[in-house]
Amino acid sequence: QVQLVESGGGAVQAGESLRLSCVASGSIFSINSMGWYRQAPGKQRELVAVITAGGRNYADSVKGRFTISRDKAKNTVTLQMNSLKPDDTAVYYCNADLSMTPWVNPSAYWGQGTQVTVSS
Repeated sequence: QVQLVESGGGAVQAGESLRLSCVASGSIFSINSMGWYRQAPGKQRELVAVITAGGRNYADSVKGRFTISRDKAKNTVTLQMNSLKPDDTAVYYCNADLSMTPWVNPSAYWGQGTQVTVSS
């Protein structure tokens, strides 16, 4: 079994910062990528940021404000969110593309989500 557990969400005012963390645990052979998605009420889940062997990718709406980083040794990924805006309000989900064994193709795993609320 694999678990992704997020932490760090909360309620802040516009312009403030939050730091989200996610740790993957369980029977993990390798992790190809880790990232963050978000889903606002009435909207589809969207990619916020992802980190792979090839580098980092960000949604245009968060470029220059959010920074994703990963600690491979600890199977963790963090999202530093600065200059938060009300439009950033959403449930943020951690995602990992990983394999549990060397003989199985990687699959996507999700955390339970953490609420981020930004007030104006």
